[in-house]
Amino acid sequence: MPKTVFGQDYRFMDRKELLTFEELERVARVFAGLGVEKIRLTGGEPLLRKELETLVERLRTIDGLDLTLTTNASLLARKAETLRAAGLDRVNVSLDSLDDATFRAMNDVDFPVTRVLEGIEAAAGAGLPVKVNAVVKRGVNDDGVVEMARHFRGTGHGLRFIEYMDVGATNGWRLDDVVPATEIVERIGTVFPLEPIDPAYRGEVAQRFRYRDGAGEIGVIASVTQPFCGDCTRARISAEGKLYTCLFAVRGTDLRALLRGGASDDDLRDAIAGVWARRTDRYSEIRTGRTSELPRIEMSYIGG
Repeated sequence: MPKTVFGQDYRFMDRKELLTFEELERVARVFAGLGVEKIRLTGGEPLLRKELETLVERLRTIDGLDLTLTTNASLLARKAETLRAAGLDRVNVSLDSLDDATFRAMNDVDFPVTRVLEGIEAAAGAGLPVKVNAVVKRGVNDDGVVEMARHFRGTGHGLRFIEYMDVGATNGWRLDDVVPATEIVERIGTVFPLEPIDPAYRGEVAQRFRYRDGAGEIGVIASVTQPFCGDCTRARISAEGKLYTCLFAVRGTDLRALLRGGASDDDLRDAIAGVWARRTDRYSEIRTGRTSELPRIEMSYIGG
């Protein structure tokens, strides 16, 4: 969320426009009834939502859910214990560089790398498995991928490198800035030999590789150079209740209107199932100079 766009004068949504925890729980139950097994709380930064632990507690009552959270970890050290006690299963931490200046430049934030690392350790100490997500941009942080691998080898924390994507319209994306996943694997494998791991399930977005010496694994998400639209199993719901079936969506389906308009759970289920059955999203497969200029929802709005 660059400060040039989302500065002090930017008008964010009024709180009444956001789904309540009760509404979020209701939607989650309907999705679970349709077969959804994983729910991720993301953002923006989800730990900025007041009393997020209460939402975690509510979602934890839904049988069979794998419940995780993606965070920049700025508040994780102080909230890890309460999140775990509330029933959170896992946490994903966004960390693009171990170099403090590079980290701050990429993320436009005012907290240091050390706070992120403290948050990771606090989460692990609370019993939360941790994955670390790093977006790689050529000429900015690609010289640090081996150091990232070195740092997290043997820690038990998963490490995922993500190709720089043209999400939204404010990140100044260019294809030349993309470091292909194959190059990332090659760079790390030259120093720490790797071998591929079979996917754990259909639709797994990360291609995984284990260190041959048994010191853990890395993953790469190659959504630009090796799109996986055909196996995509993810839906996204924005904070005010719009359903999106693609990270590169232009518009969503308004579930809040149904929730607040007296719709039954059956009505909600039918609406969601209808949207899913009709989806034709394949932006990453047809990405061109023209499509990359189309208006798109910002990742801070619908999550990663």
